[in-house]
Amino acid sequence: MTIPDSGYMMENNGAIGIPFTPEEEKRVVTELTNKAESSLKEGNLYYVISNRWFTSWQKYTGQDVGAHVFDKHSTDSQSLVLPKPVDRPGPIDNSDIVLKGNDYEGGDLELHRNLEEGCDYVLVPQEVWEMLFDWYKGGPALPRRLISQGDVNKQFNVEVYPLCLNLIDSRDNSQSVIRLSKKASLHELYEKVCALKEIETEKVQIWDYFNKQKHSLLKVSNQTLEKSELLMDQDILLEVQPDGFWPAGFGMDSTGNELALVPMEPSRSSVTIAGGPTYSNGHSTSYGSSLYQGNTLSLGSADTEDGFDVSRAATKADRGGLAGLQNLGNTCFMNSAIQCLVHTPPLVEFFMQDYTDEINRQNPLGLHGELALAFGELLRKLWSSGRTPIAPRAFKGKVARFAPQFSGFNQHDSQELLAFLLDGLHEDLNRVKQKPYIEMMDTDGRPDEEVAEECWRYHKARNDSIIVDVCQGQYKSTLVCPVCYKISITFDPFMYLSLPLPSTVTRTMTVTVFYGDGSGLPMPCTVTVLKHGCCKDLCQALGIACCLRSDESLLLAESFKARIFKLQVYEHRIFRYLESPLEPLPSIKDDEYIVAYRLPKRAHLTRLEICHRYLEKCLSDNLKGSERKLFLTPLVTYLEGPQTVADIDLAVRTVLSPFRKNIPASEAIDESSNSCPTHSGPGNQLMDNGELEEMSCRELTFQLCVTNDRGLNCRPISMDSLMRTGQLVKIMLDWTDKEHGLYDVNYLKDLPEVHRTGFTVKKTRQEAVSLFSCLDAFLKEEPLGPDDMWYCPQCKEHRQATKKLDLWRLPEILVFHLKRFSYSRYLKNKLDTFVNFPIHNLDLSKYVKCKDQFGQSHIYELYAISNHYGGLGGGHYSAYAKLIDGNRWYHFDDSHVSPVDEADIKTSAAYVLFYQRAKVEPNLGSGELSRGPVNF
Repeated sequence: MTIPDSGYMMENNGAIGIPFTPEEEKRVVTELTNKAESSLKEGNLYYVISNRWFTSWQKYTGQDVGAHVFDKHSTDSQSLVLPKPVDRPGPIDNSDIVLKGNDYEGGDLELHRNLEEGCDYVLVPQEVWEMLFDWYKGGPALPRRLISQGDVNKQFNVEVYPLCLNLIDSRDNSQSVIRLSKKASLHELYEKVCALKEIETEKVQIWDYFNKQKHSLLKVSNQTLEKSELLMDQDILLEVQPDGFWPAGFGMDSTGNELALVPMEPSRSSVTIAGGPTYSNGHSTSYGSSLYQGNTLSLGSADTEDGFDVSRAATKADRGGLAGLQNLGNTCFMNSAIQCLVHTPPLVEFFMQDYTDEINRQNPLGLHGELALAFGELLRKLWSSGRTPIAPRAFKGKVARFAPQFSGFNQHDSQELLAFLLDGLHEDLNRVKQKPYIEMMDTDGRPDEEVAEECWRYHKARNDSIIVDVCQGQYKSTLVCPVCYKISITFDPFMYLSLPLPSTVTRTMTVTVFYGDGSGLPMPCTVTVLKHGCCKDLCQALGIACCLRSDESLLLAESFKARIFKLQVYEHRIFRYLESPLEPLPSIKDDEYIVAYRLPKRAHLTRLEICHRYLEKCLSDNLKGSERKLFLTPLVTYLEGPQTVADIDLAVRTVLSPFRKNIPASEAIDESSNSCPTHSGPGNQLMDNGELEEMSCRELTFQLCVTNDRGLNCRPISMDSLMRTGQLVKIMLDWTDKEHGLYDVNYLKDLPEVHRTGFTVKKTRQEAVSLFSCLDAFLKEEPLGPDDMWYCPQCKEHRQATKKLDLWRLPEILVFHLKRFSYSRYLKNKLDTFVNFPIHNLDLSKYVKCKDQFGQSHIYELYAISNHYGGLGGGHYSAYAKLIDGNRWYHFDDSHVSPVDEADIKTSAAYVLFYQRAKVEPNLGSGELSRGPVNF
């Protein structure tokens, strides 16, 4: 890439002068960015820049900085507004994202925690930073390296927040902060600590000192800090060898036991429960099975989770299930999801038994059994440790290795983690070692029951685990082609149901309906339609709201109020007609003005579009004269048969008749000059036939001009003018004092917007959305989006088919995800709508379409809830769960666990709901069925 000569340079307060034009700066940065993105590799340098400064640079160079910054309701027409020139930004200023009071030694600056990319900062390649710094100077420079994360699904991430470790010197208890990449080795950690303390490496040892307790000795090696499961801001302990030898007590953990230096395979003794490695000083422990021999199923360094054996059944403590989980730094989302899973009765029963034979290490889609071992170990610890909080460090390390999107210490989504865990546990525990190839057969008109059972049998032939046994159901999906009406039916498994809240599925739209025949005044109608529906849906809803007759149709149009294009102002025109029934409703923005005209369905009618103008007098000495300007809302009516000027004049008079004022005869404006009769009746009174016939043979009632499609080249018309025939005729009605005296123009101005966003009033519980209404919205038939077209095998083309879901087979454990978060290019939002969900006797019988469920109940009992409090970019997660052995609810808020009344668990924070099928038993006394939760 060739960089043009910068021409001249000009110093100004330490900043370099303007080397390029704004357009050249934009081009150079774009080219450098594209070049860097095309050659990503671990170790590449990126620089953090304050979004506040970077946005000012984007505006200066004429870039789209994102409508979400300035206008939440950006439209295509708004992009026609010419941008105002923006001053060149000053020196780069990162002061708003750098933590004050930083230790500037070595240029290792710390950022404010919980900054959000794209909102608080941006990342630019090294080449871009060097160019921007050359142009603008400033700073400080905040370099960060690109690292590779994930053992299975590798991805590149810029390590914005390096690992911060609190080094405690055992000699004087002094503390220092060590910052290193999580990809740095333990050898590099020793080098940095020894350089800081000016001591030799051979004389020191560093301990994992999490929670101020010795957990494991960090032996000098090439193992990374990430693999050593060191967490952000945790303590590490420095011990220095005095006088050439280690005294007694050194090399011991906090319990006084000699600590492991060599990780061994999991012990098979009764002392341990689930999958963690034991450590020894070099001699092995015996274990009576070759299950773990020859593999690398090590769960990492010793932890409070470690030291348990998967091969033996565990026993619950007297107060088991009431242990909290420590927050390791924005890990409340993980703690919430884990607590819901470890209080799921079938999973507790499974992982408390010997599940070694269930582990599938050969599954290429799995995680070599490591996730199942880590989860089982954590579950056993939570159920056997009483109320002592657990630090799930080893489990978090496993999750980060296999799902790098959850690495680091940013806040994440508990439902997204839940989806990963359920899928990962299924693959790790899949009993199918060799998945057979199965070619799905066509339905060929066979009964749904037969096809559904066949699909489920095929699914189980490839997927068979405890997760499938208890967590997976089946739904029926029906697609219908809108052209050839081809019907496609499939039966697919599901792990959970993501239910949209009705406010996320529908939208309210206000449209002003006009009478094309002049039979009434315009009427604003507010209707509720599918958010991703089409104009056909809007017309149907409006037709019901305004009592549309069977011989009428609605013509939708977008009215243009004021837009700037090429320095000319176009206002009070019809911007476009929405004549396609498949026009997507998302193309209509909330701040637009939509009108609908009631017109007859008869064919061969000419559409007459009437725009209004008034005469504006110029009083300035420099500009004497007058100018006609558009105002009011355009009207649309129709013409039948041959189109003469008289027909147009008559149509205009007819469509304006509802707007006539109630004028007493003594105050009526003289219209004798036009030889046209006036009305003194009510404003919506129509002219009789004789009056219309009399008017048709006289002079024109109004001053009319005919114009072209773009509203240009206006030509006055008279009774003698010749009219061209066509499907559309556009005219300008020039208003005079006479028309202003006769007609009330208030009905034609200040139309309501499609949706005016006002203050949001939170719904009370009585006004709340029910879980059933969310389920109805999920199962409702709706058209596919334009980006999700279906290939019709009969038409041989992609079609915007309609899709309908039905529940067919329900699982033992039914999980509902309430979709509270919505994301778009311009807006992120969270809905705090209160959803009223049943705690007991959730009856889904009417939703299940399968006629035979082998006598299984469709009644469910709630047993856990994952809650989210607060808004986007932050907030807090917690969980409610009911103990299996009792009928008592508890609140799990990280390490804090407290009882809670059942009446208090329904809140607007409910995010993921966990239900268990109620067991149906015959009531021998009455012959009826009794219901109760299934206990394990």
